Amino acid sequence: MDDKTKYEFLADDPDFNVKPVMISLIIGAFFAILNETLLNIALTTLMEQFNITAPVVQWMVTGFMLVMGILIPVSALLLQTFTTRQMFLSTMTIFTIGTLICAAAPTFSVLLAGRLLQAVGTGLLIPIIFNTFLLLFPPERRGAIMGMIGLVIMFAPAIGPTLSGIIVEYLGWRYLFITVIPFALFSIAFAYKFLKNVGEVTKPKVDILSIVLSTIGFGGIVLGFSSAGEGEASFLDPQVLAMIVAGAVSLIFFSIRQLKLEEPLLDIRVFQYPMFTIGLVLFIIVMVSMFSSEIILPMYMQGPLAIPAATAGLILLPGALLNGLMSPVMGKLFDKFGPRLLIIPATAILMGTLFSLSQVSMDTPIWRIVLSYLLLMLSISAVMMPAQTNGLNQLPKRLYPHGTAIMNTLQPVSGAVGVAVFISLMTTREESYLNNAQNPESETVMSQALVAGVELVYFIAFTLAAIGFIVSLFVKRAKQTEHETSGEQEAAVEH
Repeated sequence: MDDKTKYEFLADDPDFNVKPVMISLIIGAFFAILNETLLNIALTTLMEQFNITAPVVQWMVTGFMLVMGILIPVSALLLQTFTTRQMFLSTMTIFTIGTLICAAAPTFSVLLAGRLLQAVGTGLLIPIIFNTFLLLFPPERRGAIMGMIGLVIMFAPAIGPTLSGIIVEYLGWRYLFITVIPFALFSIAFAYKFLKNVGEVTKPKVDILSIVLSTIGFGGIVLGFSSAGEGEASFLDPQVLAMIVAGAVSLIFFSIRQLKLEEPLLDIRVFQYPMFTIGLVLFIIVMVSMFSSEIILPMYMQGPLAIPAATAGLILLPGALLNGLMSPVMGKLFDKFGPRLLIIPATAILMGTLFSLSQVSMDTPIWRIVLSYLLLMLSISAVMMPAQTNGLNQLPKRLYPHGTAIMNTLQPVSGAVGVAVFISLMTTREESYLNNAQNPESETVMSQALVAGVELVYFIAFTLAAIGFIVSLFVKRAKQTEHETSGEQEAAVEH
């Protein structure tokens, strides 16, 4: 047996030290992802500092999501064109340069430019990590490893707003970036010394038209829905509609082209593998539930319940921390018991929790909100990483970059779409309630209108979760498909 066959996965090679590779990637990922939510609480401060309006400052968030939505689909091509070291060191360097620019920015336009460079680094970093870990570890060990990634992905955004509030209040907004710089530099230095190359560089042919269609498609969808979700424009706004339609049409042409290319930019043949498709559907449902709850629950608490913003953030913190802390646990349980015993009960709990939130009122006790959010985030932790890992496990190695790129692309896309649609529905329900009210100017009536909007949104989320529960019944433990024969891809599932 030759070395290549014996050490199919490098984690099983006694001569290959996996820990430095993992540490390099996780350190970089933590601070890049932390940076996503670190700025949210400082937007009001930035408006005052640079004398700009809310729609302008919102580009710090929208622009970040837009760059990620455009770049992540291209990550599959980049992962096959450059080595692991080249990709990681380049993305972390770009991220660090962006952070330095933000820290020293004299004007808002310079600050935004730095922020977009940060998005380039963050957007490419996550696919690198997923793809590397898929190549390092065999399927039976991936649950625990992906759970560790889940800890980083969830824990960093969870502490972001709290940490941001402290830094902004006591040090100033520039320190949101200054404090990240030494850790980013350490990550680069550590990776330069210890990170080794994983995988094979195949240098596929670059199809410019695919890149253009992908950019217009994902960019148009993210930008259109984000614009509709910001409250400055509705879905009926011609500009918003034009962006969404252009994005959707481009994605249709993009998909058709990928099926015709020998070396597609994003190989959508991954959808021939049923566990990947099921995992992706479940992933989108939980992401929409999570993103929308992070926006809608604070609005509900600060409105009808009259809870201060800082307190509202603290109320949500235990659930967010629980989600991150439970990810490694769920990963180990996935390795031991498979996906069904986790995902089916979790989607049932998610369904029950969302139905409970659809029954809120103006006097809902705080403990019920805390408990609901804890259950929501616990169920999400039991679905998200197991569904992702099980879906990716079924793919042959050559499709790993494409599978990770598709899943990571749909994270900002589903977030932008979910938040925009839910906020639009909530606002429409509010307006309808006020139009039928006898005294629409009353604060009580306005609060009741918001409650009605929240109830509608969570009932729709409950319906989505019910679909997720039905889909979860078809989940089976996936076994990696090795080599395709006669051009046909065999979807292997362990029954």
